Amino acid sequence: MGYKGSSKKFLDSSGISIGDIIKITKNGTSYQGILLDRAEDPDEKHLVIKLESGYNVGIDIGNALVKLLKKGDKPKIELQPLDIEKDTDKPDISIISTGGTVASVVDYKTGAVHPAFTADDLVRANPELLGHANINGKAILNILSENMRPDFWVKTARSIADEINGGADGVVVAHGTDTMHYTSAALNFMLDSPVPVVVTGAQRSSDRPSSDAFMNLISSVVAAKSDIAEVTLCMHSEEDDSYCYLHRGTKVRKMHTTRRDTFRSINALPIAKIEKGNLNLIDKTLEYRKRSNRSIKLYDELERKVAFIKSYPGIEADVIDYHIDKGYKGMVLEGTGLGHCPENLLPSLERAEDEDIPIVMTSQCFYGLVNMNVYSTGRKIISAGVISGLDMLPETAYVKMVWTLGQTDNIEEVKKILQTNIAGEIGDKSSEKFFLN
Repeated sequence: MGYKGSSKKFLDSSGISIGDIIKITKNGTSYQGILLDRAEDPDEKHLVIKLESGYNVGIDIGNALVKLLKKGDKPKIELQPLDIEKDTDKPDISIISTGGTVASVVDYKTGAVHPAFTADDLVRANPELLGHANINGKAILNILSENMRPDFWVKTARSIADEINGGADGVVVAHGTDTMHYTSAALNFMLDSPVPVVVTGAQRSSDRPSSDAFMNLISSVVAAKSDIAEVTLCMHSEEDDSYCYLHRGTKVRKMHTTRRDTFRSINALPIAKIEKGNLNLIDKTLEYRKRSNRSIKLYDELERKVAFIKSYPGIEADVIDYHIDKGYKGMVLEGTGLGHCPENLLPSLERAEDEDIPIVMTSQCFYGLVNMNVYSTGRKIISAGVISGLDMLPETAYVKMVWTLGQTDNIEEVKKILQTNIAGEIGDKSSEKFFLN
């Protein structure tokens, strides 16, 4: 953390430190506020201050007049333990943090933000949680979600199992949004849970007025108290702060880079709508695993050497051959349309079949069903041994391949598992009613 280069030299020469109140005048406009620290990857030109309005603003110091108004202390959070009495009439919900912005504590006076590592942290940031449950919180990781990997899925699954074995009535997993749908799918295959497990995140950080962190977290705790004992994903359903959707963890995908309603169920409806602390099923005929007293089962053996390959015009067969030569145990091919790839890949696909390396075909279209029987190219791909991913999302198919190859190395059993609906990842049929719903 901290300033570097020209901005650091300027601050050092001016005797200005993090936490000082300063005034910056540039192009006839003045900005006054507390000088904040910067992220670990800043440029050298900007200073960041927190305005009295609570917003942070970055200002290019080139040709700017900077004046020190008052010395201050570097923003930090010093928190005293809370004396929270357990309510025996409320369920015990564990919140496990892997990183991201949904579980964080903000000091609005100074702008300091830090991860919520404990139940006290979570309750300070979201005191309304106590109206729903007794909260136990801990951080097992503190990573950006793009750095998530299968080893961390295993650590998360084991931590969830520990919480449930310790008496938790439900578990919420706080996660960065970029790869949250991969993790929700992975946990679905790895866990046979007797209680709800809900994955959630935030598109906008807790120090922004438009943050979705609070509503997503509260709604997830509501879901964790419910009867839906699956791994689900809970996020905003629309841009307004009206309600959240609870999505099946194997049928959900991030669809927009910034919108708060970025997560959408694909080839399926959301399981439930959560509004004002109440959970209501969207399709009351939907079958789902229900809360029970059974013991949790953990299937956490994974195969890391699985490739995820996108077909594109001009793709060469050596992309497939490369992964075979490098010892990859399986591949997921994100094909075009009904599940196609160029015919020049066929010899390499046949080679993979000969070497007992399973390849699953999915579609870049997301919606609809893979059907390689319609056109001649598809039928040739089937003859080359490629397995239809049916209506599985490409990301879910990748996760399922990683998990399946961890359960068995028998190629016939692998093929059977990949086309068996285990956690709602494969629909009974494809329907146009789900398109962009």
